[in-house]
Amino acid sequence: MIGYILVGVFLILLLIGIPIAFVIGIVAFLGIINIEYIPEMSVPMRMMNELNSFVLLAVPLFILVANLMNQGKISEKLIEFALAIVGSLRGGLAQANILVSMMFAGVSGASQADTAGVGKILIPSMKKNGYDDETAVGVTAASSTVGVVIPPSIPMIIFAGITNASVGALFLAGIVPGILVALAMMVFVYFVAKKRDFQRYERVEASKFFKLLFESLPALLTPIIIIGGIVAGVFTATEAAAVAAVYTLLVSMFFYKTLKLSHLPKILFDTLSLSSLSLFALAAAGALGELMGYYQLGMQAQAFFTDYIDAKWIFIIITILFFLFIGTFMDAIPAMILFVPVILPTAAQFGLDPVHLGLIVVMTLAVGLVTPPYGLCLLLASKIGNLPIERSFRAVIPYMSIILIVLGVVAFFPEVAMYVPKMLNPDLF
Repeated sequence: MIGYILVGVFLILLLIGIPIAFVIGIVAFLGIINIEYIPEMSVPMRMMNELNSFVLLAVPLFILVANLMNQGKISEKLIEFALAIVGSLRGGLAQANILVSMMFAGVSGASQADTAGVGKILIPSMKKNGYDDETAVGVTAASSTVGVVIPPSIPMIIFAGITNASVGALFLAGIVPGILVALAMMVFVYFVAKKRDFQRYERVEASKFFKLLFESLPALLTPIIIIGGIVAGVFTATEAAAVAAVYTLLVSMFFYKTLKLSHLPKILFDTLSLSSLSLFALAAAGALGELMGYYQLGMQAQAFFTDYIDAKWIFIIITILFFLFIGTFMDAIPAMILFVPVILPTAAQFGLDPVHLGLIVVMTLAVGLVTPPYGLCLLLASKIGNLPIERSFRAVIPYMSIILIVLGVVAFFPEVAMYVPKMLNPDLF
C-alpha cells in the first residue's frame, strides 16, 4: 500500500512542477521513515555516500569548461571557423551550426551549454539570412544533442560512476556514433537547403582560412588533450576535466583575451548552481535506491526480464523504448541513476557489454533533450528563436529520426561504435 502511495506522490510532485531532484529526495525520505527497520539517518548517510566518488568531480569541472567557453567567446571563434569550412555548401549557416556543435561537444560535454552559447548567435543570424524560424530552431536544438554523445560527455561519466564501466572506453565509443549523427544531419540539411534555396557563402580564401584555423586551434586542441590524455593513461577522466578547465581559462584570458578576472565569480556561481542540482539528484537517487532495495524492485524487474524476455534484441528494444519514454519528462542523470541499476543485471545476463549498454542509454536519453515536456535543449532554442514549443517540436522531428536511426545501427551492430575503443586501447576490455 505504501508503495502505491509513494508512486502517487512522485507523479503529483512532478505534475505540479517540483524539480526532479527534490521529488526523488522527498519520496525517498517519506518512504524510509515509514519503514520500521531503517533509521531516518540512513537517508543523509546514503546521500553522502553516493557522492563519495572521485569520478563525479568531473561533472562540475566540465560544466565549468562550458561556462568558460561561452563567457570567453570561444564559441564565436568556433562558429567563424565552421563557416570557413562548410559555409560554401548550400545552407552554409545551418551546416556550420551542426559542425560547431560537434566542436563544442568535443570540449564541454554539455548539450544545454551548446544550445545556449551557439543558439544565441546562430538562431538570430539564420533568421536574418532568410532561414525560416523552424529551421533555425530545429537545427540548433537537434545538433546540440551530439554534446552528450561525442566525448567528453557528462552523462557518460555518470553512467560510468553507476556501473564502474571505463570512462575512457565510453568516451571512445561515442566518437563514431556522434560523428555519424552530425554528418547525417548535414546531409539532410543540404537537401532541405537545396529545396528551399537557402543561401551559401563565398568560399573563404586560403589565407583567411589558415588565419581562422590558427585562432581556433587552441580551442580545438582541448578534446585532443582530454581524450588523448585519458587513452594514453596520463590522467583519469576527472583529472582530464580539471586540466580542460585550467586550459580553457588560460586560453580565454591570455590567448583570446576575452575573459577577465571580474567574470569569474559569475561563472563559478553559474557552474555551482547547475552542477549542484545534478549532483543533488544523484545523491537523492541513492537514497531512493535504498528504498527500492527494501521493496526488491530490482529483483522483481530482473524476474520479469527472465520470465518474459528470452532474447537480447528484445531486451535492447525494450530498453530503448523505456528510456525514450523516461527522457520525455526526466533529465538524463536522474533517469540513469534510478533505472540503470535495475536493468544492469539483466544486461549482464544477456552478455551486453556495459560500455555498449551505456552508449545505447546515453544516445536514447539524448533524444529526450528535444522532446517536450522536458526537452531542455528544445525549450532553450525555442525561447531564443521566439517560436512556440509546438512548432519547435515539429521542426526537430526529422533530426530525431536521424538520431534514432543511428541509435538502431549502434544498438544492433555494436562494432560500429566499439571498433575505435578496441583498436586504440584493447586493455579497456
